[in-house]
Amino acid sequence: MRAMPATQPPVPPQEAHEHVAHGVHRPDPFHWMRRVDAPVLAHLSAEREWYDVATGHLSPLVQALRAEMTGRVPATDSSISWPQHGYYYYTVLPAGREYEQLLRRRVAGGTDEMLLDVNEMAADEGYVDLGMWAVSPDAELLAYAVDFDGDEVYELRFRHLRTGTELPDVVPRAAPGGAWSADSTHFFYLVHDELWRQHQVWRHRLGTPASEDQLVLEEPDGQFELEVETSRTGDLLVIHSANRDTSEVWVLDASDPTAAPRSVGGRRRGVEYVAEHLRHPDGTDELLLVTNDGATEYRLARCPVPRTGDQDASAWLPLRPEDPDERLERADAFAGHVVLTSRAGGRNRLRILRLDDLTGEGIVVAPVSDIASLSAPAERNVEPDLDEIIVVDESYLMPPVWSALSLTTGERTERLRKEAPGYDAAAYVGEQCSFPSADGTPVAATILRHRSTPLDGSAPCVMYAYGAYESVYPDQEWDPAIPSLLDRGVVYVHAHVRGGGEGGRRWWLDGRMEHKQHTFDDHIAVADGLAREGLVDPARIATRGLSAGGLLQGAVFSQRPDRWRAVVAEVPFVDVLTTMLDPSIPLTVNEWDEWGDPSRPEDYAWMARYSPYDNLPPAGGRPDLLVTGAVHDARVMVWEPAKWVAALRESDPEWGPRALFRVETGAGAHVGPAGRFAHLGYEAEVYAWLLDRLESITTP
Repeated sequence: MRAMPATQPPVPPQEAHEHVAHGVHRPDPFHWMRRVDAPVLAHLSAEREWYDVATGHLSPLVQALRAEMTGRVPATDSSISWPQHGYYYYTVLPAGREYEQLLRRRVAGGTDEMLLDVNEMAADEGYVDLGMWAVSPDAELLAYAVDFDGDEVYELRFRHLRTGTELPDVVPRAAPGGAWSADSTHFFYLVHDELWRQHQVWRHRLGTPASEDQLVLEEPDGQFELEVETSRTGDLLVIHSANRDTSEVWVLDASDPTAAPRSVGGRRRGVEYVAEHLRHPDGTDELLLVTNDGATEYRLARCPVPRTGDQDASAWLPLRPEDPDERLERADAFAGHVVLTSRAGGRNRLRILRLDDLTGEGIVVAPVSDIASLSAPAERNVEPDLDEIIVVDESYLMPPVWSALSLTTGERTERLRKEAPGYDAAAYVGEQCSFPSADGTPVAATILRHRSTPLDGSAPCVMYAYGAYESVYPDQEWDPAIPSLLDRGVVYVHAHVRGGGEGGRRWWLDGRMEHKQHTFDDHIAVADGLAREGLVDPARIATRGLSAGGLLQGAVFSQRPDRWRAVVAEVPFVDVLTTMLDPSIPLTVNEWDEWGDPSRPEDYAWMARYSPYDNLPPAGGRPDLLVTGAVHDARVMVWEPAKWVAALRESDPEWGPRALFRVETGAGAHVGPAGRFAHLGYEAEVYAWLLDRLESITTP
């Protein structure tokens, strides 16, 4: 018998459960959902059924939005090419396909070679995430990692590039990232533990079973995660261990893959550093260090490459002091030059220094506009002997423009301008302004609109913010979905709240741990400022955020329910106390330095004041709510949004049908569906719901 469609949201059962910490009792009647067993999966399926029913009337709008968004994506799209090991590498998105192909051709000329077609893997699995790929130094082999569920458990595979055959070497459980030895005989890869922490580096010898792989380094501290890479010179393998404010770096000779790693500077609480291998023209070498040792916004130092054993920070020599107004983020060494990436005034920029003048002013290269970003992606600049590098400019309103940047003159020569069919950038306006937060701190916001949309208090508004991990997410990137909002008279606002990285290291420090309330205050202040200054319709402001940004949405939903017409909380981290008190939950332990450790009474107190699951708003006067989640999400467990939605509905049954939970019960990842068109389809769903709530369903 066919089941009748849902007419009301599901009502999950409640089971008596109580959390006790520091003498505080917290009832949690939906704690049973963390089992994710058959009853839980049945409830999640019912939630998805209710979402589909409740949004069914939006299907024509979803289809129209999806057509618009995908129409701004060229049918066939190619990346800029970059040189590596005697070849030019590039990627292609074929017409009508979701995933990339990896190709190459010889620098000396010849035909294109197909190395990997992700679409072929997706055809069998339905979902695929290519976590990494790396070509061996001899250009004969390809290492790549794939995930077919969205749970971030990857299978490491190897392919012979001349024959196109898969090697029998398969590592069944790996994390993204890896590095080749100089002779292409060994591959170093990462393994995560049962809590999804990348805690080990292993060495695989090609042609041997994975059971014979050797452990290279293990990180015993549960708050730290490992990364491994090959230096740009190809001479060193670099292993990096870090938590939120402390790190350690080891190196080993890439030509001696069985050698033991050697520490570059040891580990000191609160000191972070990264290392870049610099090879001088005379053959000597050293390491450049970007570190916060004695410098909140980081400084540049140098030190020898440890050859015979570990070294500590006494080997470090100062090179460039901290600029308190400029967050130094990265140093990239090339033949004759070093390129520094920094962030100042909320915008990133590059500084080109000659090797013989690393303390000088150099050449400063800025983004093309006040709302644009500029970067020199490491994965596009892999050769050490370059006199020009690949950079990309883009903004919310400008598709990426890839250029060759001369390291001698600082001049950019355009190489590839990404197409956006039917898109007219001149039809839109972007600008920055700021609003005072509760403590008087100015909070920047990027405002986007169609030229025909006035800032006179009549237009609806969709806000976005993230505000965690010193991350700028997204970093003013082109998004083919946003024009569909702007074309319908919606003003889009990205609030650059504390906790993010827009204002440098200090901006992050002032929005984490005991200062987390600043993140929420900042977001509310931008919304209130937009309304107070008569820029947008105060009765039609919606807000959206993902993951840590989903926590932000949960907090402002509770703290100022009167401010919002609608809230979208995507894979939200909302059960803060329960999760952070449980070290068995993936990623909990290494998150304590971001949020706090509630086993400490003082940390518990400040987290309890904002945790959305523990601070439900009063019944009545709540905005409409759309929540997302995924069963296979390894970052925010699906029970967090499921419990929160259930608790919200139970506390206000009359409002309950206005809370929707879009849950991926099959394959699906933390950031939504994979594939370029599938993800835009998801964006179309979210935007259709927002436009409906904002009463802005119009034909552009």
